[in-house]
Amino acid sequence: MTLELGGIHHLTAVTADAPRNLEFYTQTLGMRLIKKTVNQDDTSVYHLFYGDGVASPGADLTFFDFETLREQRGNHTVGRTGLRVGSEETLAWWQQHLQDHEVSTSAIKSRNGHLSLDFEDFEGQRFRMVVDAANTAIPWEKSPVPADRQIIGLGPITLSVPRLEPTDAVLTRVMNMRQVRHYPARERNGEVFVYEMGPGGPGAELHVNVDPGLPRARPGAGGVHHVAFRTPDQDSLRQWIDRVHGFGIRSSGEVERFYFTSLYFREPNGILFEIATDVPGFTADEPLETLGEALSLPPFLEDRRAQIEAGLKPLR
Repeated sequence: MTLELGGIHHLTAVTADAPRNLEFYTQTLGMRLIKKTVNQDDTSVYHLFYGDGVASPGADLTFFDFETLREQRGNHTVGRTGLRVGSEETLAWWQQHLQDHEVSTSAIKSRNGHLSLDFEDFEGQRFRMVVDAANTAIPWEKSPVPADRQIIGLGPITLSVPRLEPTDAVLTRVMNMRQVRHYPARERNGEVFVYEMGPGGPGAELHVNVDPGLPRARPGAGGVHHVAFRTPDQDSLRQWIDRVHGFGIRSSGEVERFYFTSLYFREPNGILFEIATDVPGFTADEPLETLGEALSLPPFLEDRRAQIEAGLKPLR
């Protein structure tokens, strides 16, 4: 049986203004803060997780709070993040809603097979809202966005690279993705190649924008740190670890994040990939009803709680 990924698990981006980030993603985008924790490798930095009403895998948009300059856009990074909604009518609602909140948007039109709307957050984080009529949102009852208009989850995710062949080899030979189509890039003269994993559909698509004329991106606020893909459990993750190792790719090995278990490695164009388990999820240390209301720390950081809390800036 072929080892397959289940789709996008989460995407982790960078902000330099955590309080404003919290306001934008919970109040303007209406997402639920499902986990307020810290970067486990630098506990002076928040790690904020936003998702749907029940913290579903595949709906998590997360941010590290780094003191940094804005990203310099270019290749060797994630160029745009898809956010899925349920209908063309919902897309029109979002266009008006964003403009009412002084967020500029593109026109609504079909882009690479998906009816979509482009916009950016206050730091230049790039999004493409796409229609996914096959799925419905699992709403957050306290959201300022009506239940039937809320964001379903992530996808597609678009990478930006100067050369396709090295990335294609990892996606198809190592990660068992399927190249299914390609289309011309609208923003420049490049070309975009579409890869599917598992069940397919926008929540399980990776788009690779190939444009050798772009400079190398410089990481920063408004940029993306890494993208994570779904695997069901630790047994399947260990199969992925063996598979990645068997291809001679340097990796982190198994990393325990408490809310999920992960494997990290870079594809040949330098973009950081993670494969993460769907379990145990964000209710491992707090009930669903109160997710994100208090600072959560995994057990291996709990004895440092006072020190960690003292080093964090207020969010509100």
